[in-house]
Amino acid sequence: MDSGPDITELLEAWTGGDRAALDALMPSVIDELKRIATAYLADEPHARTLQTTGLVNEAYLRLVRVRPHGWANRAQFFAMTARIMRRILVDHARARFAEYRGGRAQHVPLETALVNDAGGPQSLVSLDEALLSLEKMDARKSRVVELKIFAGLTNQEAAEALQISERTVIREWQFAKAWLARELNYVPPDAD
Repeated sequence: MDSGPDITELLEAWTGGDRAALDALMPSVIDELKRIATAYLADEPHARTLQTTGLVNEAYLRLVRVRPHGWANRAQFFAMTARIMRRILVDHARARFAEYRGGRAQHVPLETALVNDAGGPQSLVSLDEALLSLEKMDARKSRVVELKIFAGLTNQEAAEALQISERTVIREWQFAKAWLARELNYVPPDAD
């Protein structure tokens, strides 16, 4: 993520109630948002009806409705945007899953859910349900997963967004991966 002095100032202005600051902010962050959206869509073969620009535009429309909570830096902004994009993709996946399959989503292997290969919309729905369960148990661990998977943040960037140490992010990520493996009924191969 490129750093820019006006991003922090615009975030502060938007947090302070200046809705026009969001409009001024978007040109500064649009390339990064498109990169995140492109990564999501590349990993979601079932989301072919969504395009990068459409996902970014929908995220912008939802951001306009969000009341910013004192975001101190760009990492927190991108974390919120990643959460919004996740919600858009999950909503899209739920609609497609209901349309094509009907019924309730089935559990899928962890590796399928996390990398979202040919798992289809039900894998994203299953992952989202697991993350919601994890969030009830430990919200910070859920946020770490969200930031790493959906925002594509590094451990350092996730630590900055959550205002915790990088080592804590690593520990939370390790626990969350194991918990998700259990929750999604993934049986890992024998370790050497």
